[in-house]
Amino acid sequence: MSRILEPIYPKVLSVRRLPGASPALLRAYGADPDKHTSLGLITCDQDDPTYVALDEATKHADVDVVFAKSFYAGAAHASGPISGEILGVLASGSPDEIEEGLRALLRCLEHDACFYTASECGGIAVFPHVIGSLGRYLSAQAGLQPGDPMAYLVAPPMEHTIALDAALKAAQVEARLILTPPSETNFAAAFLSGTLHDCEAAAAAYAQAVIEVGREPLR
Repeated sequence: MSRILEPIYPKVLSVRRLPGASPALLRAYGADPDKHTSLGLITCDQDDPTYVALDEATKHADVDVVFAKSFYAGAAHASGPISGEILGVLASGSPDEIEEGLRALLRCLEHDACFYTASECGGIAVFPHVIGSLGRYLSAQAGLQPGDPMAYLVAPPMEHTIALDAALKAAQVEARLILTPPSETNFAAAFLSGTLHDCEAAAAAYAQAVIEVGREPLR
């Protein structure tokens, strides 16, 4: 039975709230003590889906993504059992907004954003994710507007390089950001913009190319 493009669901490892964070801590994590008083923190074993989920939070609550960083070498080499692959931090002036933002974030990780298998053995993973309407976080990262669609593409180095070329040729899309390998987790990534239809076509071409490179790496 084929395992190609089976979802690899992210695992949330920790979620905590700091309703009255100290000003020094707020500043250290990129928040503004004059605006923000509360933090919501999450760790997860998949970084890119978490970036998407953090962006989703900004669409449902008055929260800012003030800190989001992947950990070196990925979840398999985490510093502890609840460290995972990423720490994300939301900030707000209201604990209630933090709660609403965390709810949206967790819904996204449970029902929307995840990696997929790209080989029969499951050893290759791909993230051919399309965001139909960007929030305030990723739109700023990509130089786009909130509400714009975007393809968020991630794969291992060789697979990504070949697949990104295929994606850019498959549809009328523009490369907004290309992160060449290695990332902190030894992957590579790209943000592509265009119409929703074109972003979807580019993501489909990307996923297929990742699968083909995995099948014939020495071609």
